Amino acid sequence: MRRPSAWWRRQSTPGKVETYTRWSFHSFGLLEVAVAGLASYALVGARVAGALTLVVAAHAALCLVTGAQALDWTRGRRDRPVRMLWTLGAVTSVLAAGALAFVKYGPGDDDVASALGGVFGCVVTFGVGFMTLGLAERRRAASLVGGYALGAGVVSLLLGVPALQALVTAASVVFGAGALAFTSFFSVWLLDAVYELDEARETRARLAVAEERLRFGRDLHDVIGRNLAVIALKSELAVQLTRRERPEAVDQMIEVQRIARESQREVRDVVRGYREADLEAEITGARGVLDAAGIRCEVTGGAAGLPAPVQSALGWVVRETTTNVLRHGDASRCAVTLRTTGERVVLTVENDGAPGPAPGGRSGSGLAGLRERLTAVDGTLEAGHADGGVFRVVAEVPLGAGTRLEALS
Repeated sequence: MRRPSAWWRRQSTPGKVETYTRWSFHSFGLLEVAVAGLASYALVGARVAGALTLVVAAHAALCLVTGAQALDWTRGRRDRPVRMLWTLGAVTSVLAAGALAFVKYGPGDDDVASALGGVFGCVVTFGVGFMTLGLAERRRAASLVGGYALGAGVVSLLLGVPALQALVTAASVVFGAGALAFTSFFSVWLLDAVYELDEARETRARLAVAEERLRFGRDLHDVIGRNLAVIALKSELAVQLTRRERPEAVDQMIEVQRIARESQREVRDVVRGYREADLEAEITGARGVLDAAGIRCEVTGGAAGLPAPVQSALGWVVRETTTNVLRHGDASRCAVTLRTTGERVVLTVENDGAPGPAPGGRSGSGLAGLRERLTAVDGTLEAGHADGGVFRVVAEVPLGAGTRLEALS
């Protein structure tokens, strides 16, 4: 059985904010019961207090269900819960009006009146606050708060409550329900902002990949585009010369052959340059990107003096692990350690938020690609969770990896 702390660490930042938001509103439901229901035990007898607690608990449960569905609607997971919103509005209005009426026409007990006054305030405040979760515009939320405040004042006047007391009742609804409505709107806005930032981070990673593909495409076009045009032209000329039985046709085809071999060599150079990655540049770039994302990056060791093939192989590890930290994790710290042990170079990348491979040994295509790349140069790659809630990637490459790496190109 997984520990709650481990489950929490595996959640993304938007997931954590959404969980916190939902449980905050759940606590509002418990707060309503505590304030309006349990507090009445100090004012009235156990029988009346129990009845009030049951009524308030039923209203709080309705608020929680409506709030949960409204939050799902804000995330685009379901349609707006219109029926639940209308039901909550109707129940809130009936309970609030009933509490005011009982205060006016009840037995006249001050303690009972105080308890019912608390029920009225909590029911209206929490009911309106949860209903605003299902509204998309601030004006409608303000109209809802104002409507309930006006309704509370008018009902108080119709029940014979003095004008000043009715005004105080309306003002209490404005301040109480308005505060919770503001909290609801701010919570939804914050949740939307966190999800948008997370999407922007993923978009940035995808744009970086797309930009690299465009660069590779431009390089290939620049290298072989002109040569192919020359080959086509000389081939056409050779055809014409052959038809005329001119000996110059052989020279033209020899030139075509030379240009084709030159194009093959240039394409190989482009692919080699695309596959190779400078380790020092990758570490510097990773530090800059992680710092910009609010992730503290610590680097130990340096790539100076390492063979270019070794730097290329390990540079891809740094690039892929940095991308995984940005796209799939919720890290606050990332540590990159580079050291040489005997005839092997060891690169360790640790972070405290990346989810890593799924249980059962399955890993993402990025790590699988790295394993294939390192295997081709007699290297190894290990990735998995370590003690302290960190995810660790360890890559080892022999110092004499140059020959095998050239074969990849």
